[in-house]
Amino acid sequence: MFSLRTRARFFILAILVALGAQAARGEHEGKVQVLLLGDSTTIGSVCRITDPQGPHLEDVIRLLLAADKELPPANVINQGRDGEFIHGLLSGGRYDREIAKLPGIDYVFIRYGLNDIGRREDFPANFPRDFSELIARLRRDFPQAAIFPTTIIPYMTPEKDEEINALIRKVAESEKLPLFDVYTRYKAELAQGPNMLNYRRYALDKIPEQHRTWVQPFVRNNAVVVMDNRLDAHFRDLPGWFGDRHPNLAGYHVIGDETAKFLAPRMRERPKREE
Repeated sequence: MFSLRTRARFFILAILVALGAQAARGEHEGKVQVLLLGDSTTIGSVCRITDPQGPHLEDVIRLLLAADKELPPANVINQGRDGEFIHGLLSGGRYDREIAKLPGIDYVFIRYGLNDIGRREDFPANFPRDFSELIARLRRDFPQAAIFPTTIIPYMTPEKDEEINALIRKVAESEKLPLFDVYTRYKAELAQGPNMLNYRRYALDKIPEQHRTWVQPFVRNNAVVVMDNRLDAHFRDLPGWFGDRHPNLAGYHVIGDETAKFLAPRMRERPKREE
C-alpha cells in the first residue's frame, strides 16, 4: 500500500499532468501538434516525482525542435500512462475520453508492447490487431496526422524485445506507415555506458539494515529511487540493483533526441496544414 505522503504526491502529480494537458489543448493554433502514446517508458512518472522540473520527454523533443529555427513552433503532448497496453487504452475508455478529442494533431508516435506481452491474451495474434485498431481510430479522428509505429526500448531479454519489435515492424508494413526505430539508438547508447540510461529502484527492505536511515531522502513508496549512479558505490553488488530498465532523465534525452531527428525532416517536407 502507498503511504499517505506518497499518495499525496501522486495526487499532486495527477493534477499537474491534467493541467498540463489542458494547457496543451489550448495551444494548437499556429503550432505543430505532436502526440506521444505509450506506457511508463513514455510518461516517465517516477522521473516526474524525483525531478518535477525535468526536462521530461515531451520537453526534450520540443526544445530540440525549437533549436532548429527552420521548423515551425511545436507542441508535444505526452499521453503515456503507467502499465498501459493498447487493448486497455481502447476498451477502458481512456482513448475516447482523453485522446480522440485532442485538437489539430499532426504527428502521432505509438510505443506499446512491454505491457501488452504480459497482459494481452494470445499476444502474437491480438497485439497486431490491437495496434491496427488503434491506428484506424487515429486515422478516423486525426485524418491529417502522420502516424509512426515505434519500437520499444531495450527492456526485457533481447529475444523478448525482438518478439515485440518484430510484430511492430509487421504492423508498420501492413499499415504502410513509416517505422520509427528507437530501439537501435537506445541499445547503442547503453553500450557506451551500461546502466547509465536507467534509474535505480530497489525495495527498501532489501537494502542492508544499517543503511536504511541515511538513504531516506531517496525513498519513494518504500523503495530507494535514484536517477543516476550516485549510490552505486554502496549497492552495486546487491542482487537486482540494476534490474529496473525504465529510462532516467538521461534515457529520455536519448529517446527525445532520436525522436526530434526523425521528426525534423518530416516537418520540413510537410505542407502547412489547412485549419
